[in-house]
Amino acid sequence: MYPERFSNLPAHAWPRLRALLDVHEGGGVPVHMTIGEPKHLFPQWVMEVINEHSAGFNSYPPNDGAPELRQAIASFVQRRYGVPVDADTQVMALNGTREGLYNAVMALCPETKNGQRPAVLMPNPFYQVYMIAALSVGADPVMVPATIENGHLPDFSSLSEETLNRTTAAYICSPANPQGAVASAEYWRDLMGLAERYDFKVFADECYSEIYRGAPPVGALQVAQDIGADPDRVVIFHSLSKRSNLPGLRSGFVASGAKNIAEIKQLRNYAGAPLPLPLQMAAAAVWNDEAHVHENRALYVEKYEIADRILGNVPGYASPDAGFFLWLPVENDERAAVKLWRETGVRVLPGGYLAQDWEGVNPGQGYIRAAMVAPKAETERGIQMIRDCLYP
Repeated sequence: MYPERFSNLPAHAWPRLRALLDVHEGGGVPVHMTIGEPKHLFPQWVMEVINEHSAGFNSYPPNDGAPELRQAIASFVQRRYGVPVDADTQVMALNGTREGLYNAVMALCPETKNGQRPAVLMPNPFYQVYMIAALSVGADPVMVPATIENGHLPDFSSLSEETLNRTTAAYICSPANPQGAVASAEYWRDLMGLAERYDFKVFADECYSEIYRGAPPVGALQVAQDIGADPDRVVIFHSLSKRSNLPGLRSGFVASGAKNIAEIKQLRNYAGAPLPLPLQMAAAAVWNDEAHVHENRALYVEKYEIADRILGNVPGYASPDAGFFLWLPVENDERAAVKLWRETGVRVLPGGYLAQDWEGVNPGQGYIRAAMVAPKAETERGIQMIRDCLYP
C-alpha cells in the first residue's frame, strides 16, 4: 500500500520535458535554457576554505549551523535589509532552501484550522515543493493565478472568506520564478495585513533576491520591521545557489521570529540533514562576501540588455525586473518548445509545466521559460535563435 495523498500527482516538469523533446532530433548543437542552474564561476577561494577545514569531515556537523555560519547569515540580513536578527534564536542553516520550504509547513502549520482542513496558498505558476509540502500535512494547496493582469504576483485578497479562514500559510516568491516580478513594499504590507487579519504565516521565498537590475528588491522582513509586524508572522528563505553560483554547495537559510525557529529546529533535531562542517565554513565565508555578488549581478544585467535588444519589439515581451528567467509569450507552449528544439537545438521549458490547472485554466500555458544562466555568448546565441524561430 502507498499513501493516497501523492497518488494523483502530475508528472514532474523534467520527466515531462524529456518525454516531449527527446523523441525528436535536435536541430543543432544543444543550447540548454531549461533548468535554472547557474553556470557563472563561483568564488574560487571557496575550495581553499573547504580544504582549510577538511578535518571537519571527521565530525558530525552542528545541526542548526555552525556559530560562524549563523553569524554570517545574521550579518547578511542586517547588511542587506537593515533588520537585526539573533544568530542563535532567529536563524537556521539549511541543506538547500528546498529543505526549508518543505519543512516549514511540516513544523509550523497545524493539522486543522477553525475546525476545517487547512489551506496553504501559493502562486500559480509555482515552485513544485510548495504543493508537495501542503499535501504532506494534509492541507489543500490553493493555487492563485500570478498573471500579467496582476503583475505576475498572486492576489491572495481575492480569495473567499471560507478559504482565508482556514489558511495556515501563504508562499510568495519574490523575485518571482518564472516571471521575474518583484513584490513592492505595498504588496508586502497588504499581504502581511491579510495574514494578520486571518492569522496565517507568510513564507517568503527570496532565493533570487540578489539578481536584479536597478534598485534591490525589498525584503519581507524589511517590511515586517517597518510596520511593526510580529516577527513570527513572516518566514524568509535564502540560498547561495543563485546569489553565489553555488547550487552544489546546498547552502541556504531560514530566518523568522524565535518561536518559529524553535519549532523548525525541533523538527531538524529528529529529521534534519545538516551540511558537513567544511561546507558550512565555506558557506559562512561566502555569505560574508559581497564583492563576488556584485560581479555576478553585473553579468546578469548584461544579459538583460541582450534580451531587451533582441526581443524588445516582440509583442508581449516583458523585460524581467530580477531573476534570470525570460517568460516569453507563445500561442502554445509545448508546440513552441518542440519547434525550437527541432529547428535550432535550443531547449526551453513549456510554461504549463510550472503551473497547474485551477478552475479550468493553466496560467503558464501561454508561455515558455528560458533560463539565462549560460555564459554570455551562449545565452545571446540562444536568445537570438528563439527570436528567429518563434518571432520571425
